[in-house]
Amino acid sequence: MFNSDLKRGSLELLILSSLEGGRRHGYEIGKQLERRSGGRLEFKASTLYSILYRMEDRSWIKGRWVEKKGERRRCYYTLTPAGATELARQRQEWQAFSRVVTRIIGPEPVGG
Repeated sequence: MFNSDLKRGSLELLILSSLEGGRRHGYEIGKQLERRSGGRLEFKASTLYSILYRMEDRSWIKGRWVEKKGERRRCYYTLTPAGATELARQRQEWQAFSRVVTRIIGPEPVGG
């Protein structure tokens, strides 16, 4: 498992990225992230849903309640145009940040 502070700082980016492929309900988002991380990321439902609600308040995602016969009611989330813009911004920022961290923590260049 990773340090919870590292995980907390990247959850919005991970959720936005998860929704890039289409609509998903909260439980499905958590399971997809867990699966794609090889089981190294797990999320408490309370943490995941509080972030989903905050992202919906920011208009990055849109929730829609769906009832299917024989199943419990679920809220499916989709990425909004504002969310797609935010995903691109956060993705670019994360990539730039990770390059800098890799440069710093990697071995010192010879003669550097």
